[in-house]
Amino acid sequence: MPRRVRIELAGFHHVYNRSVERKYILQYPIDKDKFLEILNEVCEKYKLKIHSYCIMDNHYHLLLENSLENLSLAMRQLNSKYATYYNKKYNRVGHLWQDRFKSWYVLNENYLYILYKYIESNPVKANMTKNIGIYKYSSSYTILNNCIEKCLDKSFIIRDFSVKELAMFLSIPLNNEEVKNINSIHKEKLKTEDEKIVREKEKSLNDIFMNINTKEERNRKIKYAFYHGYKQSEISRYLEISSSSVSKIIKKA
Repeated sequence: MPRRVRIELAGFHHVYNRSVERKYILQYPIDKDKFLEILNEVCEKYKLKIHSYCIMDNHYHLLLENSLENLSLAMRQLNSKYATYYNKKYNRVGHLWQDRFKSWYVLNENYLYILYKYIESNPVKANMTKNIGIYKYSSSYTILNNCIEKCLDKSFIIRDFSVKELAMFLSIPLNNEEVKNINSIHKEKLKTEDEKIVREKEKSLNDIFMNINTKEERNRKIKYAFYHGYKQSEISRYLEISSSSVSKIIKKA
């Protein structure tokens, strides 16, 4: 199976990696502290902003922002430096991580706050804590307890929330619709086009608009085509209607 296309362009990325054979390579506090130390170094070197992190016993999640096209370089450095540390300390050889790493580009920035809560809720889902913000190796803990890691200095969470507001925000669990939105981010197929990121077109316009019988059905298909990578101009030309009409249909709830 071919690898998922890696989006390297500047922006927000949800990054995830798991240990080989799901071994507990981050089980002990001293190892998590070392991972954080390396993460801070990598962020400084590659000009990354970390907005959220959660370091579990056998995997980690990051919500980061890059201003340069250097995501793979930065993550390679993070994973390899920690692997070197771990293998030397525990006298082992071989791969430490299951894969290079997985990443999802966040095309719709309206989802950032939901994604933040999703990452921070990992210890709750793993039955390690009852509430978000209690787990020591999560970014929400450091913010709520005023022991913020250097890599978090420019997080939009610190910018947009007071400690009290953040605690209130995190006390409300994700609802089913929000979880559905997160899953849609992870399933989205994206590609680069003219140095921009767009959704891949999985179907042709002929396929999308086949057997349309009503105006309401046509309008639903217009929205579908737009949200699956087609430009308004492409849709309007195909349907022989004005771009302004297509725009109104897309914007209409």
